Amino acid sequence: MRIRSRSTLGFVAVLSGVLAAGLTCAPGAAAVAPGTATATYDCGIWGTGTANLAATQSGTSATLTITSAVKTPVAVGADTINSTLTLAKAGGGTRVFTGTKNPALPANGAVTMGPLTGTVAAGDRLDSYFAGTALKMVIFGVTVNCDATTSQSPGPFVFS
Repeated sequence: MRIRSRSTLGFVAVLSGVLAAGLTCAPGAAAVAPGTATATYDCGIWGTGTANLAATQSGTSATLTITSAVKTPVAVGADTINSTLTLAKAGGGTRVFTGTKNPALPANGAVTMGPLTGTVAAGDRLDSYFAGTALKMVIFGVTVNCDATTSQSPGPFVFS
């Protein structure tokens, strides 16, 4: 019995040491600030409204989820909206986030998309894109183009 206790304690001590070493060597998690923002989009006959954007970051990968005040006139099944969100990069250029993730949406329900994925670099400052279509959705083969009409509030997403 004594041998088993000692070997169990030894195993636990070694395992604890390995885990602690792994945690101290693990890279720090990247962060984006602010984590949420709002902006207004004009989607033509689909309507105009404020969208809530939520951003997360893991290294050079980032995801954005959008919940819009724009409503779909018909029910839409889960994972059937092909979405492209373009954000303007401070200093020039853009970053594009794409995906086909969405929950099932009832008729006249707010459009929610994401997570949309894209690549970012440390120091990227991303805000509403005004030089063309900012948000494109393809639903049942119909393309819906939305233009940003405001900058993000409280400000651009800043990636670390």
